[in-house]
Amino acid sequence: MNALIQFFTNAPTYIGYGQMGYPWAWTISQVLLIVIYQAVVMVSVAFWILADRKIWAAVQLRRGPNVVGIFGLLQTFADAMKFMFKEPIIPAAANKVIFLLAPIIGATLAFAAWAVVPLDEGWVVADINVGVLYLFAISSLGVYGVIMGGWASNSKYGFLAALRSAAQMVSYEVSIGFVIVTVLIFAGSLNLSDIVRAQAHGWYIFSPLFPMLIVMFISSLAETQRPPFDLLEAESELVAGFMVEYSSTPFLLYFLGEYMNIVLLCALMSIMFLGGWLPPIAIAPFTWVPGVIWLLLKIIVLFFMVSMVKAFVPRYRYDQLMRLGWKLLLPVSMAWVIVAAGWVVFVRPVWGPFFSHLFGG
Repeated sequence: MNALIQFFTNAPTYIGYGQMGYPWAWTISQVLLIVIYQAVVMVSVAFWILADRKIWAAVQLRRGPNVVGIFGLLQTFADAMKFMFKEPIIPAAANKVIFLLAPIIGATLAFAAWAVVPLDEGWVVADINVGVLYLFAISSLGVYGVIMGGWASNSKYGFLAALRSAAQMVSYEVSIGFVIVTVLIFAGSLNLSDIVRAQAHGWYIFSPLFPMLIVMFISSLAETQRPPFDLLEAESELVAGFMVEYSSTPFLLYFLGEYMNIVLLCALMSIMFLGGWLPPIAIAPFTWVPGVIWLLLKIIVLFFMVSMVKAFVPRYRYDQLMRLGWKLLLPVSMAWVIVAAGWVVFVRPVWGPFFSHLFGG
């Protein structure tokens, strides 16, 4: 970021003018960084979707997409073009403004959440000290895109699915919140980059948090309506969820936002529990690999697990989903906040120096 600011500050001097003011240089460099970052994220979503389809095809002993492009690599782009050139159909009795605004809100919030996610040391759009609170705010606003879409469709199926989805998202956000609190207790910071750096001298610091990784993984499946918690898309009950009346580009925006949120939660789990961009062992040749590659590999492993869950776990009933969230995951995550606080206060001061020396700290 500083290099970009310096470049744009000195850019006018190359054509005979004076230096550009810092505010303008900062603004241009920030906008350029955001555009590049979001373009990379958006294009990568196409390959995550393709990977999800390929994994599910392999489970069913099928080939999956294999026609458009080499090994079907361009299939998702072809599907996107098909959606964009279709005619959007809006129900006659729908609230047209809110109907079209809802998927835009959902996709915009999915993009905005990535602003505080560090890909490597210094590779982040906004390295703010309250990055975790920022993500909490974005995730809480995401419910509005679902409710607005289901209500504005003027469809009973869409409205019931929106209510079910909103209750599901809010319920599991509570569990995710307590999981993140345990991480904050250990790291002592709300900055995602600092959370990664706190794991620099060995993951022993985060070892009591492994059960919380499991809780967050399950909660992430419910938060993003992935199988076995895809109850809002239960065809036998709700046809196709809150987006049943959507088609063309509005449906594409919902679909894009859904997969961006899935990958975002995989990235957060990697950052909070698996060391983010740090190598698994801080010795050569592991340290020769760029940090962004390590983060990508961890995200791939978690995404593969997310994709495989729907292959061997049947869909839950809605009462089972709520019971799991409120009567099991929430009490466990709340209890683990106390465990994490006790570990930091009583155990870490005694054993911390020993493990730090053991892991080269």
